[in-house]
Amino acid sequence: MSLNELETLAFEAAPMGIALTEQRVIRACNDTFAQMFGFPKEQLIGQSFRQLYGTDQEFHQIRDIGLEPLRRSLPYSDERLMRHRDGHQFWCRFRARTLTPDNPLDRIVLSFALIDTDPDGPTLTPREREVLMWLARGYTSKEIAKVLDLSPRTIEDVRARLLRKFKVKNVAVLLSRLAGVTH
Repeated sequence: MSLNELETLAFEAAPMGIALTEQRVIRACNDTFAQMFGFPKEQLIGQSFRQLYGTDQEFHQIRDIGLEPLRRSLPYSDERLMRHRDGHQFWCRFRARTLTPDNPLDRIVLSFALIDTDPDGPTLTPREREVLMWLARGYTSKEIAKVLDLSPRTIEDVRARLLRKFKVKNVAVLLSRLAGVTH
């Protein structure tokens, strides 16, 4: 095999989903990425990343997260809930590296690695997904309330609902369970 064929094989068979985007439009992706999201690859190329988020609000809120490290040519990573084509959500580890630090979203390489592969887990509302995303980033209820323009009490109610749904005693256990760590 030639070096070019080996590079293509490594990209396509990588154990994580990989995509190249330009201004949040998918320009290239590997087979693992397409399978992870449940789409044929040809239905992803040229499409907005919006179709992979539960709501427009999620899609727009997530846009600016991580831009500062990318502007400094540093990679950015977090954990987030994404949406499969059939509508179920999955928890994944997300990583990004820009190829254009002056305007990070112009061209960016993204990777997605599954954390929780159980599609039979609890169904989450858009608000629960949103709060969980911020909890995973280490935000407090007050900080989340400020970001989402809600009351801290509303965030506490959502947190309590998440703990009940996942049958855990605290957020640390919830996040570790979603990350695949058993207690």
